[in-house]
Amino acid sequence: MPGDPPSSAAANAAVPLRRLRADQRLQVCNATRSSLVVQELSLALSPWRRLRGLLGLRELRPGQGLLLLPCNGVHTLFMTFAIDVLFLDDEGRVVELRAVLPPWRATPLFGAALAALELPAGQAATTGTTRGDRLIFEPAGEPTCSGV
Repeated sequence: MPGDPPSSAAANAAVPLRRLRADQRLQVCNATRSSLVVQELSLALSPWRRLRGLLGLRELRPGQGLLLLPCNGVHTLFMTFAIDVLFLDDEGRVVELRAVLPPWRATPLFGAALAALELPAGQAATTGTTRGDRLIFEPAGEPTCSGV
């Protein structure tokens, strides 16, 4: 049921934000809405990878996402497509959301944010993800979010 805590299986499979490693294959689930947000997550954990971000890509396909960690603000300078950006606290809760952020824009810095999850434009609306929702990161291929 939306709003219920994740099942014990989901809680055991979830990887805390601060423990993510670049070599992990992860998916992102919205534990609040019981929906899969990202099937194929890329991680930008180093300063160089965060700086590069999505630059050079022509698009972010449905099901893809990029997590920038640590990060509390983003820009879309030099990009050619819009994105959704979810700003997450250390528990994976969405503290701010910027939907359909066009190219050549920048967000403010959000002090409560530890990470930014960049998604294809419209993905937040498609999955029903809103401020206050809790996202969990778990190994890719888990059965639809471990029963969340």
